[in-house]
Amino acid sequence: MPSPPPRRPRPDDGGANQLGSRVQRGASIARLSASTGAGFLASRVRGLRDGEAAEQRFHAETAEKIVELLGSMKGAAMKLGQIASFVDLDLPPEVQQTYRDVLADLRDAAPPVDSDAIAEVIRDEFGAPVDDVFAHWDREPLASASIGQVHRARLHDGTAVVTKVQYPGVAEAVESDLANAEAFAPLSKVFSPNLQIRPLMDELRERLVDELDYQREAQYQEAFFSRYDGHPFIRVPRVYAEYCRPRVLVSEYVEGRDFDEMLATSDEAGRRRYGEIIYRFVFGSINRFRIFNGDPHPGNYLFPASGEVVFLDFGSVKMFRRETRAHLQKQLGAVIDGDADTLVESLREAGFLPGGVPDPQKLLTWFRIGQEPILQDREWTYTPEFARDVNRLTSDPRGGYLDIIRLLNLPPDYLLLNRIQWGVNSILGMLGARANWQRIGREFWEGAEPATALGREERPFIDASPFLA
Repeated sequence: MPSPPPRRPRPDDGGANQLGSRVQRGASIARLSASTGAGFLASRVRGLRDGEAAEQRFHAETAEKIVELLGSMKGAAMKLGQIASFVDLDLPPEVQQTYRDVLADLRDAAPPVDSDAIAEVIRDEFGAPVDDVFAHWDREPLASASIGQVHRARLHDGTAVVTKVQYPGVAEAVESDLANAEAFAPLSKVFSPNLQIRPLMDELRERLVDELDYQREAQYQEAFFSRYDGHPFIRVPRVYAEYCRPRVLVSEYVEGRDFDEMLATSDEAGRRRYGEIIYRFVFGSINRFRIFNGDPHPGNYLFPASGEVVFLDFGSVKMFRRETRAHLQKQLGAVIDGDADTLVESLREAGFLPGGVPDPQKLLTWFRIGQEPILQDREWTYTPEFARDVNRLTSDPRGGYLDIIRLLNLPPDYLLLNRIQWGVNSILGMLGARANWQRIGREFWEGAEPATALGREERPFIDASPFLA
């Protein structure tokens, strides 16, 4: 196979001007917030007079504004919008679906960037036109995401690949979004005085900087590929590292249904299978390999006819220290056993309790809300209502646990874990996933005997893995 052209230094593309300055982006969000806040009050008044239809119209219009604004901005702001498009927010059920329907556009159909601009990024990275780098490059985008656009291509040896190419100027846009986020950080102190903001902002910045470096993402994807190569039902596409550049990632092309197509065409048994596979990938990776992908949203899965699940997008990956995994497993054990004292001890060791200690039994109750799927040795079904309740009771100061929230710190290692927990809860809720999650978890934590047919199918692969950590 001919080698791709070497990378050459790229010129300043003026992307900051293209995507807007920090002030412009912050002002855009502020205008949306102000108009939405005023509109919400007005909708309440109209709702009293006109019934649900008026309020529904308001929320539909608001969601469409968010899609238009975040879709045009790209960067971290749009990433937040993509997360909101599937996480079950604390909204009335009749309004929840309105936001989901409209915000779903952000998952896979964000407004695309002109293919000429994307091709120019490839030219800058390789020092050669796109038609020289690839035997064929499809100018029609396959998908548009928060910081990059995906196009199909073919290598000179005929290999079918996908190219993920970073939007021009998106790095400056993400820096802008982070700076704006820091401006709002002091507000968190109102509800969580013990929250140590600076380490969290540093962690967030580090993870987003990782996402901007596609060669780093290629290394992360290769780490997952190595750990799951040959797995019976989990698949990670192969990376072609020699074709990867800081703003271009090239990996194997895989056919498969997207999440919505899978939902529409799968029966209950199929959805149950896919839910268990996603659960095994997320929590098996954390506990067996001390590595996890912090971006669980529906656009990052494909469902081939083989019954596998293909996992995509490894820009937000974190490696756990053994100490952190030990703390996490000790906390889960205490929650399952109802042992408030051990839970408090483990949380203090992990850095969650830098000051006073809340009422241990109330703290245990609060933690058990989020871990209900694994509390007992029985089958349990995920629902959107559960995901919504967890989000409200574990993050909303109005949920009755403000005294606990005010005493807790969030150690940086756990920042992306919260995102995973909320995201996976919502995805499994959409699937109506049902299993004995405690028994599956014990496979990861204790090496217990497989609890399901999928567990028995994967056990020989896991036992032979050289990557167990």
